[in-house]
Amino acid sequence: MQAIIAMVRGVNVGPHNRISMEALRALYGSLDLQNVQTYVQSGNVVFTSNERNLNALAKRIDDAFEKTFGFRAAVILRTAREIRTVIAKNPFAARDDIQPNRLLVTFLKEELSPEAQKQLELTKLGPEEIKALARELYVYYPHGMGRSKLPAVMDRVLKKAGTARNWNSVTTLLEMAERIQSSK
Repeated sequence: MQAIIAMVRGVNVGPHNRISMEALRALYGSLDLQNVQTYVQSGNVVFTSNERNLNALAKRIDDAFEKTFGFRAAVILRTAREIRTVIAKNPFAARDDIQPNRLLVTFLKEELSPEAQKQLELTKLGPEEIKALARELYVYYPHGMGRSKLPAVMDRVLKKAGTARNWNSVTTLLEMAERIQSSK
């Protein structure tokens, strides 16, 4: 069994699409996923599974999510190994001035073209910095994300489903995945 991290887009971020983490854990358990745990109130789920086809598993979760909660929310899956790679490839890792709660990783369902990666990296609206890889974007918001115009521009360029997590969440999700992986 491998540990898998699921990040559900667009739940519990405003007055709409509110679901409890207990209900989310129950949904994942009903799909015969093992060792289901949630992290914070924003749709992060860590579990183990023998499923190797993550695209098929994501579709199964998406469909069950819509049937159970009445709305569709993109579920993006990464294995613990993939998250370890995301952490290892952090292009901001060597910098002392980076605040972990202001560094966000956007996880994409599909790969970005090299052209889209370059376009995103060249986008300058303020002090934010973007480093784009095939399936992840690393974005540093030195003044926070709240007033930044960058997310709206990114959505127009991306045209792909994605969900962002701050660096603290990314590292905590990996720790959780590694704990349940080693407890087997």
